[in-house]
Amino acid sequence: MESQGPYCLTEAHEPGKRHRQLVTAAQKFPPIRTAVVHPCDEASLSGALEARDQRLIVPVLVGPIVKIRRAADQAKLSLEGIDTVDAPHSHAAADKATAMARAGAVEAIMKGALHTDEVMTAVVHPETGLRTERRISHVFVLDVPHYPKPLLITDAAININPSLDDKRDIVQNAIDLAHALRISTPKVAILSAVETVSSKLRSTVEAAALCKMADRGQITGGVLDGPLAFDNAVSKEAAAAKNIVSPVAGAADILVTPDLEAGNMLVKQLVYLAGAEAAGIVLGARVPIMLTSRADGTLARTASCAVAQLFVHRNRSPVL
Repeated sequence: MESQGPYCLTEAHEPGKRHRQLVTAAQKFPPIRTAVVHPCDEASLSGALEARDQRLIVPVLVGPIVKIRRAADQAKLSLEGIDTVDAPHSHAAADKATAMARAGAVEAIMKGALHTDEVMTAVVHPETGLRTERRISHVFVLDVPHYPKPLLITDAAININPSLDDKRDIVQNAIDLAHALRISTPKVAILSAVETVSSKLRSTVEAAALCKMADRGQITGGVLDGPLAFDNAVSKEAAAAKNIVSPVAGAADILVTPDLEAGNMLVKQLVYLAGAEAAGIVLGARVPIMLTSRADGTLARTASCAVAQLFVHRNRSPVL
């Protein structure tokens, strides 16, 4: 059976097991210094401290120190030995964390008790933000009970209606993350409602164009196929029923959705109806960004830290 890095594909599924394997894989490397933005509630503060205890990150708490300490007292958490940077409110905390990342003082950013758009507004600022030549996008890493390996889904959080050029970067970001997770040649399924190209469905035309971009070296490091419907991407039986012959069909590592709405609904359906565990990070900026949700549990937060840590380590040592 094909190797998938730290993941074991042959044993019976155990909820959260692949995420715990991610944590174990990341613990082999030094923790990364991470700005935790506005960790002023128990969930975000305990998640950061748990990731510290798991040797994944060295947290720097950025926000109103009085509120952070109050949250720590209410949760009975000790802040001894942890660096803090005072900022008067959430917007200022996001700006301060971004400035720290620009200066090289931290290697990652982790969202705390504030809205995603507050963090991303600071990150994408044209003068003081963290933009690179690559389009910024989000990649979910899911442990789905009935799928035999980790499943990456993009973009379900940042790009609302991406263009073809945006999708090229979205795909490349996801491939780069898959490499960091030791998936050597990820299989990338470009999703649509059907598996044939039709001028009436823009997503099918763009899927075909992305595959040709891969043929021409504009996208590297993975095997692409599309358009593929969701069932054809994850089920060999469904692909065989439609006579689809493809190295990707039925075995996708990465699902690229047509737009944010489709991606967001797909991820939430897998989490709330299929019992999937979700982690993920934002890529394409100067540092990875963990946009953990207020509804995320401790495992989701620590797994996201593990993903970011593995990605940072790969960029330090790209041959590993």
